[in-house]
Amino acid sequence: MRRPATTGSISTTGGIACIMMGGFFLTTNDAALKWLTGSYPVGEIMALRGIFAFLPIAVFAWRAGGWHSLKVNHWHAQSARALFFVASSFIWVFGLIYLPLADAMAATFTGPILITALAPFLLGEHVGWRRWTAVVIGFSGVLLMIKPTTSGLHLAILLPIVSVMGGVARDIITRRISSSESSVGTLAFTTTAAIVFGFVTLPFGWVTPSAHDWLILALSGVLMGTAHFLYIEALRLAEAVIVMPFKYFNMVWAVALGFMIFGDLPDAWILSGTLLVIISGLYIMHRESVRRR
Repeated sequence: MRRPATTGSISTTGGIACIMMGGFFLTTNDAALKWLTGSYPVGEIMALRGIFAFLPIAVFAWRAGGWHSLKVNHWHAQSARALFFVASSFIWVFGLIYLPLADAMAATFTGPILITALAPFLLGEHVGWRRWTAVVIGFSGVLLMIKPTTSGLHLAILLPIVSVMGGVARDIITRRISSSESSVGTLAFTTTAAIVFGFVTLPFGWVTPSAHDWLILALSGVLMGTAHFLYIEALRLAEAVIVMPFKYFNMVWAVALGFMIFGDLPDAWILSGTLLVIISGLYIMHRESVRRR
C-alpha cells in the first residue's frame, strides 16, 4: 500500500515546481526582451516592463493582506539592493543584444561559483579546498564560453557574467533583510527603482512601441514579476540546496526558445563551458548540504 505524502515532501515538491515554473517564465521573459532589444533603448524597455510587472505584484500584495504588505523597514539596504538589481538588469538586457539566448543563459550559471568565491570576504564564511577546486573548475568553464582563441574570442559573454555579479550582491542583501522585509514589499521597491531609472534615461532615446510590441512588453513584465515571486516562494517552501540545482534546467528552456524563435543553437565552446560550470555549481551545492548536516 502506498504511503501518503508527508508535509515535508509536499513542500519540497512545491518548491521544485516553483523553481522550474519560475525558470520557464523568466527565460520566456528573456526571449521577449531579446526580441525587443534591437528596436528599443534598454532604459525604455526596463521602464515599460516594470510598469506591467506591477500587475502580478498587485495580486501578490492583495493575497498578502493589502497595500501595507508593501511597507519596507530598511531603506538603505533596500536602496542598495535596488541599485544592484537595476545595474545587473541593464547589463543583462544590453547583453541580449549581442548574444544568443542560450549563450547568455549559460553565463548566469556562474552564480553559485561567484557566491562561493566571495563568501569569505562578504559573509565571513570559511571555504575549504574542495569548494575552491570547484570554483577553479567553474572558472575554466567560463574561459571556454569566452572562446580563448584568436578567431573566436567572444568577450560579449562577459556582459551576463558581470550581470550575475550584480545579482549575487543583490541576493546577499536579500538574505540579510529577509527576516524583516516582506517578499512582495522588496519586489515592489526594486521594481519601482527600475521604472524610475528607465524613465530617467528616456531623454537619451525613445521609440513609441507598436501595438504588437506593447503586448510583448506587457507579457515580459507579467512574466518577470511572476517569475521572481515564484523564486521567492521556492526558497520559502524548500531548502536552497534542494531547489537551486533545478535552475540549471533553464538551459533547456533557453535552447528550445532560442532555436524556435531566433534559430540559434549553442556551439561546442558554450556547451562544454556550460557543462563544467554546472558540474562545479552542483558540487558546491553538495558541499553546502554536507556542511550544514
